[in-house]
Amino acid sequence: MSAPHCLLALKAIPNAPRNEVVGWLGEALKVKVHAPALEGRANEELCDFLATQLKLPRRAVTVAQGGKARQKLVAIAGLTLAEVRTRLAV
Repeated sequence: MSAPHCLLALKAIPNAPRNEVVGWLGEALKVKVHAPALEGRANEELCDFLATQLKLPRRAVTVAQGGKARQKLVAIAGLTLAEVRTRLAV
């Protein structure tokens, strides 16, 4: 049996004053990140921040789709979508 994993729909807001999970917009999670949207820095910080919030290793969180868009799909290894929602509890 393989480990659980899921795809999480996100709306990312770069250049925010701080990193924070804002809340759910329908099925998508709105997340603000401090890093600018330059050279993938916002995506890196987004993945780091989500991994920390979900108490997962950094390698467990990757951008699967939408690398240069605000609407993204993030792949999360080790958790189901229900577990992600519970851990973020927003």
